[in-house]
Amino acid sequence: MTEAYIVGAVRTPVGKKKGGLSTVHPTDLAAHTLSALMERTGVDPSAVDDVIMGCVMQFGPQSMDIARNAWLSAGLPESVPGVTIDRQCGSSQQAVHFAAQAVLSGTQDLVVAAGVESMSIVPLGSSVTVALEKGMPFPFGDKWVERYGTQEISQFRGAELMCEKWGLTREDLERYAYESHQRAAKAVANGYFREQIAPVNGVTDDEGPRADTTLEKMAALKTVREGGRITAATSSQISDGSGAVLIASEQAVRDHGLTPRARIVTLSVVGDDPVYMLTAPIPATQKALRRAGLTIGDMDVIEINEAFAPVPLAWLKETGADPERTNPNGGAIALGHPLGGTGAILMTKLLHELERTGGRYGLQTMCEGGGQANVTIVERL
Repeated sequence: MTEAYIVGAVRTPVGKKKGGLSTVHPTDLAAHTLSALMERTGVDPSAVDDVIMGCVMQFGPQSMDIARNAWLSAGLPESVPGVTIDRQCGSSQQAVHFAAQAVLSGTQDLVVAAGVESMSIVPLGSSVTVALEKGMPFPFGDKWVERYGTQEISQFRGAELMCEKWGLTREDLERYAYESHQRAAKAVANGYFREQIAPVNGVTDDEGPRADTTLEKMAALKTVREGGRITAATSSQISDGSGAVLIASEQAVRDHGLTPRARIVTLSVVGDDPVYMLTAPIPATQKALRRAGLTIGDMDVIEINEAFAPVPLAWLKETGADPERTNPNGGAIALGHPLGGTGAILMTKLLHELERTGGRYGLQTMCEGGGQANVTIVERL
């Protein structure tokens, strides 16, 4: 049976809004990660078949196929193509899936899966501004309205709906967020992330974790929606960052003398209710485990994106996963969520944590706009 192996994974530190990465052009940010990946794996870059890069706000400095531009900006061979994809927050996790599928199909042997987002330079919502200014109900047209009506469709409403459905209180969310910061601060202090990070612009560590935050500070914040439960403290941080993963076939491993670090066990992607928007990691996880013939108890490390605290809390309730194995070094509430870069960043974190702890199986998932989710299960080798 053909296998797809992960032979390299690297990321930048995740910078906070107006932080140390906020002045770095997103193309240069991604180029830095691609250069680091090629250097660390020792692969001849001309042997790479394709570069697949996730980016959500493909507007302004992140437009014009940033995958191709970043590769060229890194001084890498012109013969290697690049394509930029958008599956919302899961864009670079989908890049990993497309890369693995290309290798598993036998049509390509070495594929870079990457992601980038500079939310400081290209703010959330930039890509729809022009359409809104022209009075268009972007991105939802008449046919959408026929099906779903004119109700509000937003991640903030979806997060509140999840709280109602799963009976989550504001205090539940804040306790979870506090734990995320504590885990992340410990990981940074202990150097757990050092090997996976390629420092850039003088930034060596993730900037988001707040070791000094308290439940009292969180309780003092205003909710995003009047009468709601979600606050800035229980939401992912606006961030800048990039990650890159190299996927190789068995033939490429032999030809280039590479050492497989993990194999792709299975992949899943599903759609769920677009109004709730954030619930799809639950069915996507169930589908992936069925395909792999594994259980949630088999997973030694789990990375689920903390877009909002109710996402992992509801997922934990439904799957029965071990909270201690889930986001063991904190998640996006503490570390940040640079949209299109997060999928590759989470895979990098997952791989390194499996190696650090000696775990065997790892699972990655994240909610995505439109009510979608990807799940990737890997086995450390």
